[in-house]
Parts: sequence; structure tokens; C-alpha cells
Amino acid sequence: MSVVFDRNAVRSFRFIDCDLDAATGVARLRYAFDDGPELIETVTVPGAPFELDAARTEAATQALRLLHLIAGVSYYKAAVPTDIRIEGYAIDAETAALLEDVYVHGLGEFAYRNGLDLHGKIRFPHDASANAEAPALGLRTHALVAIGGGKDSLVSIEALRALDIEQTVSWIGGSQLIRVCAERTGLPTLNIGRQIAPELFEYNRQGAWNGHIPVTAINSAILVLAAVLHGVDQVVFSNERSASYGSLIRDASGGETREVNHQWSKGWAFERAFGDHVQARVAADLHYYSLLRPLSELAVARQFAKTDRYDAHFSSCNRNFHLLGERPVNRWCGICPKCHFVFLALAPFMPKPRLVAIFGRNLLDDASQVPGFDALLEYQDHKPFECVGEGRESRAAMAALAKRPEWREDAIVARFAREIAPQLDVGELDVAGLLVVEDDAHRIPGALWDRLRAHLAA
Repeated sequence: MSVVFDRNAVRSFRFIDCDLDAATGVARLRYAFDDGPELIETVTVPGAPFELDAARTEAATQALRLLHLIAGVSYYKAAVPTDIRIEGYAIDAETAALLEDVYVHGLGEFAYRNGLDLHGKIRFPHDASANAEAPALGLRTHALVAIGGGKDSLVSIEALRALDIEQTVSWIGGSQLIRVCAERTGLPTLNIGRQIAPELFEYNRQGAWNGHIPVTAINSAILVLAAVLHGVDQVVFSNERSASYGSLIRDASGGETREVNHQWSKGWAFERAFGDHVQARVAADLHYYSLLRPLSELAVARQFAKTDRYDAHFSSCNRNFHLLGERPVNRWCGICPKCHFVFLALAPFMPKPRLVAIFGRNLLDDASQVPGFDALLEYQDHKPFECVGEGRESRAAMAALAKRPEWREDAIVARFAREIAPQLDVGELDVAGLLVVEDDAHRIPGALWDRLRAHLAA
């Protein structure tokens, strides 16, 4: 018999405890609302049995607890109670501060769409005595590289390959599209299993709060645990600098604006805080970083266009990755913000026939899609709640296409040139300025960064 869930009646969210079986690689994360039934999520890391010495056992414990706390956001959001309890262990003030940032900012879009204000309302209990600095574990030089099936992670994988960095292509869940892309790399792979507590879907059917969560934060914590179990020293994501910029939302009165970042956990603020925390609390020699942080989305698209190895396999269309509901018959739905942006970002750097062949049609010659592209341009609309580039990148890309004979007569490009471009400053139309590789605000290890910078400039 199913449990009746009333989000308004919930008073507390409990982090009951977590455990890891090194013989099987199965981690169990246990949660509950009030005195309700336990919600048990499992994460399975292939490669067991794992033989861990005392130092790596402690690091695995710290990584597991960090995962337990961050993954709890999937369940906490169902009722967003003010009372949060951690029952199986204690955390320090710095960990609590990190978690509050992850929950408040990572649930920013969720809160906006549901008319909630979470600022100042999420407090994690902490005990100063729980503080402990992590030792170096002597991890071997090897990267677990997160792959999502889109262009960005493939750019990272090929860059690391060019620099002779040993890597394992890693992903979480059962996506066949990601598996095909991973196998296409020809590199070792690691497919980690994640089973969300099934009760959550029933709670959603009964009216639980629902919406976007910081998935990248959860996946980052999963891969940090996997890195400790496998004894490797790098967890690599592929989040570019554009991810740090959200959508500017004007309030109902049309006055004050505020930023809501759909991809906050892909941004620099999360990467810096999470990476520093991992080295301070899990393993001092475990490096978490995004290889593409110094690049804009357009710079990433330029790198991707240099090879056609993945043209028939990759997709950045998020409709491929819905847990529930319809998915596109082909790899690209052609109507979502991700399809719009990736098409537009690649167009300045790729022959038109090649790009149209990838998508199966020319999205820029379909006048019915004007509203979608207007949102990307931040023209009479805010940037979509999706992992897309900044408005200035879309404007610059469109301006570049308006100058090219093969693109300028397409419906959306022609409209841009006729109606929108005359309203913009010249600086808004400069692609070259957006291709600059920035030296600051990244966590790429120094020796690797020197070589990577030269590779990206080639």
C-alpha cells in the first residue's frame, strides 16, 4: 500500500545514513521525511571488489557522505521543509556552507518556477568538531572524464587524448546515446549505475514540489567517490565559462531583475567551492576541474568542428535524457533551446552541408522557430532555462552568419540582419573576441594547463 504524501504536512527532512560495500561497489543513501518510510537510493561503481587501505577507506567515507548530502537535493525538494537533520554522522561549518549554496542556488530555477523563496531558509546543522583535513593518498595519474553525449565532453576527451593523458570515459545511468558516444572514443569506459528511490516518483504523482535540480553537482560527487575507489587523481568535467551566467528575470511589475542560473552547478562558483572542498576533506591530491572553463561556448564549438569523428553519434538535445516522457525519434528534436543553440554555435565553424546533415534539417531557415532563437539572442525575452551560451554569443554567431552568402538568406538569419542587428552595438557582433582563451578562473592543474593552452591555440 502506497504512503500518502502531503508536502504541506512535512516538517523535517532526514539524512538517515549511508553505507558502502567495497566488495560489490554498491553505495546506499538513506533519507526520510518526518517519520515516514526510508527513501533508499543506490549508486553502483563497477570494478569491485575494491581493496582500500586505511587512508583510502577514510577518503571513501568522506566522499560517500558528501554524495549522500548532495544527492539528497533530489528528495528534499519534494517538500522543502525548514528542518534538516543529519543523523548518521556530523559535518563541519564549511561543509554546511557548501551544501547551503548547492541547495539554494542549485534549486534556483526550481524555486522560481514554483513561486518559492529558499534564500535564508535552508540551514544544515553542523558541529565544529567534525572538521578534519584530508591527506594525500598517492593516487595514480589518470582522469575519470564525464561524458554526456554532447559536443563539450567530446572536445575534452580529444584534448586529453592529444596531450597523452590517460583517461576513462565515465557516465552515470543507462543512456544508450551516451554509451554509443563513449564507445566511439575507443577509450576505456566506466558506466556507473544510479537507482533513485522509486517512492519519489509516487510522491511526485501526489503533488510533491518538482522541478530542476543541480544534476552536475550530484554527478560530480558520484565521480569523486568513483575516483577514490579506483585510486585515480582527476575528475574532469566539460563546463565552459558561459555556464556561469544565468537568465536575467524581470519581476512581475517589470522593474527589478534577478539572475536565475539553470546550470549553476556547471558554473565556476560551484566548481571552485566543490573542488576546494574535495581536496580539503576527501583527498588532497584529487583534482576536480572543468577542462573547458577557460573557453566560451563558441570557442568549444570551434574546437568540436575540427573533427567529424562524432557527427553521426553525438547529441546535445536534452530530450534524449528525460527520465520519464517522450524522447525524440532521432538524436535531435530540432525545436528545443539546446538544438537551437548548438546549431547556431556550430554554424560559423562548420560547412553548411555538414551541419544540416547532422541535424537532418536547416533550423535557421524555419520561420516558425523565431521565438526560440529570439530567446537565445535575449531579444524581447530572457535566456532559456537550459544549458546554452550567453546572449552575446548567440548575437555574435548570428551576425557572423548574416555576412556569409550561404547563410544570409535563411529566414531567421535574414530577419536578424533586418530587424535586430541595427539595434546592437558593434561590440555585440564580434565572434573573434569571444574565442579568446582566458587564463584565470579555472582549476586545471598547472602543468596540464600550460600544454592545454598551446593545444587550444593550435
